[in-house]
Amino acid sequence: MKGRISALVAVLALVLAPLAGPAWGAGQPTVKLSASQAGTGGSITVTGSGWPSKTLLMILICGQSVPSRGVIGGTNSCANADGRAVTTDGQGQFSRKLPVAEPPVPCPCVVHVATVTGAKADADAIFQVAGHAVEPLPAESAAGRLSVLTDTRLDGASGLLTWFGAPPSRTLVFTVGSVGASPVKNPVFRVGTSHGVFAPQWDEQQWHGTIAPGRKAQIKLPVELSAGAHGDYTVSLEYGGKVLAEQPWGVDRPWGVTLFWVLVCVVVPGAVFRAGMAVVDRVRPRRPAARAVPRRSLRLPALTLRLPKFGAPSPAAENRTTTTLPWFTPDTDPGTAVNGRLSAPQENSPTTPTKGNT
Repeated sequence: MKGRISALVAVLALVLAPLAGPAWGAGQPTVKLSASQAGTGGSITVTGSGWPSKTLLMILICGQSVPSRGVIGGTNSCANADGRAVTTDGQGQFSRKLPVAEPPVPCPCVVHVATVTGAKADADAIFQVAGHAVEPLPAESAAGRLSVLTDTRLDGASGLLTWFGAPPSRTLVFTVGSVGASPVKNPVFRVGTSHGVFAPQWDEQQWHGTIAPGRKAQIKLPVELSAGAHGDYTVSLEYGGKVLAEQPWGVDRPWGVTLFWVLVCVVVPGAVFRAGMAVVDRVRPRRPAARAVPRRSLRLPALTLRLPKFGAPSPAAENRTTTTLPWFTPDTDPGTAVNGRLSAPQENSPTTPTKGNT
């Protein structure tokens, strides 16, 4: 019976293994160096184990740090320009060459490895940059220590102006408690915003109030990005040289800006074209107006049947012209009818001979 149960458990493990999330390596994340000291211009090999599988890591050389206190000044204490990225394998291991560069602050120094994606994890290994200045670490203040008691959150929402490229803004809300022996008065926090794998940009903000030992208080700090910012951001909270919390922030793309430029590319060329055509129409010489030619329509003569009226002259008689001979005057034309009848010559006519003359 026990053998059957063991076989069933093994089968279930094989079936559920692909559905599980990224697995962690055995133990805590560790970092090992091929050399504990090297000069600028050289390189060392950094290896690690116990990290989440298939996870992107960032490797940096940081000053003013020790493994017990971490990177006191945050990533501002690291040589960010000479850092290297590496992705762990399926067993949570990695190996990467790292060029040696001087951090912006004095040593003691460490090689700092931290996750970029996935669950937050980091580890440090002591390293000495040959020829770089070494100074003691700042004293750790026993009085006035704060600890974050609740998860941080970002309150607020984007408005219409943000859709058109205005700076996105939120309020970072968290609760801290005083774990020191003396009260904390007007603490100064550092709020940093980072995009992708870039180092955060820090902004100091002071909270006005006093937190007595053993007491807690809710802190609200404004956070604002640059105009037109979009993508995945991370808001970091630092106090006393130590990062207390990190909060992801996904910022939507300002589509109103894209719509504005599309309209500009469509409207402006159209307006320029219309203005150019108006100028051309004003400066070009005027041509004389062409005379309008009336259109001629083909009209067929109307065929009408007209009956002659009684007592009225016929159309043929009206159109007929009277002909006269050249040696007759109209009055003496023999063809002229008086009252419609031909008249005989009169005796007193000038052409009739008289008896006296014969």
